[in-house]
Amino acid sequence: MPASDRRGEESEFPFMSRYKNLPDVLTDHELAALGDACVNFVFSLASSKRLKKPVGKKVKSWILANALRRADLRKLLPSRVDRHRQADAAEALIIYAWMKGIISIEECVTILGKELETDEGFTTLLQTISYRVKF
Repeated sequence: MPASDRRGEESEFPFMSRYKNLPDVLTDHELAALGDACVNFVFSLASSKRLKKPVGKKVKSWILANALRRADLRKLLPSRVDRHRQADAAEALIIYAWMKGIISIEECVTILGKELETDEGFTTLLQTISYRVKF
């Protein structure tokens, strides 16, 4: 179902009601594990589109951590959080946004495909999501 069709409806993912604010989302390790697969999927799709051939890619933690900082979301995490946990936070936010209908897979691919640098693409993606997310 497209993201626009899911907005405002009861989530088909019953665990989504436990998130009361953005820090709840950013610090959920289980959500981050699911988000890891989603992030690699949309990055692979964007890369395949750009390269005009199918490719499977993994996004490095430092790229996501850098994008989280550049999107001004790092401040929502505890002070002594390493780069891996910052990357987890980005992954959690991206999958949360998709599950809530805030952004579609297609829009993620489009945003990532517009930027030449991977961290710039993820920065733009995280900024887009953070502007739209409401609790």
